[in-house]
Amino acid sequence: MNQTAKGLDRRSLLAALGGGAALASGAALGGGAAAGLTARPAAAAATKPDPAITEVQDWSRFLGEGVAAHPYGKPSKYEAHVVKRDVEWLTAGRESSVNFTPLHELDGIITPNGLCFERHHGGIAEVDPAKHRLMINGLVDRQLVFTMDDIKRMPRTNRIYFLECAANSGMEWRGAQLNGCQFTHGMIHNVMYTGVPLRILLEEAGLKTNAKWIMVEGGDAAGMNRSIPIEKALDDCLIAFKMNGEALRAEQGYPLRIVVPGWEGNMWVKWLRRIEVGDQPWHAREETSKYTDLLADGRSRRFTFVMDAKSVVTNPSPQAPLKYKGPNVLTGMAWSGRGTITRVDVTLDGGRNWRTARLDGPVLPRSVARFYVDFDWQGEELMIQSRAMDDTGYVQPTKAELRAVRGLNSIYHNNGIQTWLVRANGETENVEIS
Repeated sequence: MNQTAKGLDRRSLLAALGGGAALASGAALGGGAAAGLTARPAAAAATKPDPAITEVQDWSRFLGEGVAAHPYGKPSKYEAHVVKRDVEWLTAGRESSVNFTPLHELDGIITPNGLCFERHHGGIAEVDPAKHRLMINGLVDRQLVFTMDDIKRMPRTNRIYFLECAANSGMEWRGAQLNGCQFTHGMIHNVMYTGVPLRILLEEAGLKTNAKWIMVEGGDAAGMNRSIPIEKALDDCLIAFKMNGEALRAEQGYPLRIVVPGWEGNMWVKWLRRIEVGDQPWHAREETSKYTDLLADGRSRRFTFVMDAKSVVTNPSPQAPLKYKGPNVLTGMAWSGRGTITRVDVTLDGGRNWRTARLDGPVLPRSVARFYVDFDWQGEELMIQSRAMDDTGYVQPTKAELRAVRGLNSIYHNNGIQTWLVRANGETENVEIS
């Protein structure tokens, strides 16, 4: 650097450069590519100095809060809009209702604990872990009661799984309803669970030869209970006490819940207090009058446990419209309760042409996978869809294909392809292609 440049302070130098116009060429600073500078498009060059660059900001002038200000960390105040949201008219009361994960604000595959959607049937139970017990009874050799300390001394494992409510996208069965992927697809989260394989507890109790099912029961005011086949219980179910490394939150079942990988979220009973072993399912309320799939002819499918392959584009989407012409990044998430996502195709023109998206980050069984497509947008209308495939060969169906089989009476297990219409101004809305 010459003597003249040495005599300038940073603000004067940038102002002298006209707010960045001279940075259009690396050679202007005598460094070129070697200085790590690249040419800027002429249209992007500022016509006058940018105060965000030339002025010293307050956060650079004053000391900030110290390490004791937030004993439990929290997001920046500028991210205060990134929260779970509910639809107040959806249910009669919020104690038996749902809120939705802000999928359009997230990336990667892990959902932060504070943004995991909630579904309650009797409100949040605040359980004292010192008084909490887990009982195993029924068709076992030894009826057992475990404290939390007992469970935490058992061999544990860590697994990343998605949890999806069977009613996710349920309001879309009869057509496009809610304008935002937070509301159409936000009853899902993906976290790392820490817990004890259920198999270990059942083996300690000893299963009778006629043991075919278990019934898991929660300690909340709803007394939630569900039947689970013994094969699934012995395969990959966990008794979890942590998620993403920390204790379960009260709204996620603290201090103990069951994890039923790949199966509908209503079976992942929270505040778990009892496991009964039997020779047949219990036909509880949540598997008879609820969580059954009503067909067009009045018959119902029941015990439809598995959440089939599904995907959604999260950006662009109605809550995340396109803002800039030129290079853009499309992103979304895909998952399958059958196994592992192997491929996601994306269309920008309503299905006329498809391209294979790039899967990035860990791609794990019964876990969300993150996909990306880099594309150029010049203000044309787009009709965006994604289509997921898993390692069993299953291909995500269209909504028309689902309705042809199951009619319009369903609420649960809607894994049809979602369509977003991007208009010329970038605004995006929920539509369907007939």
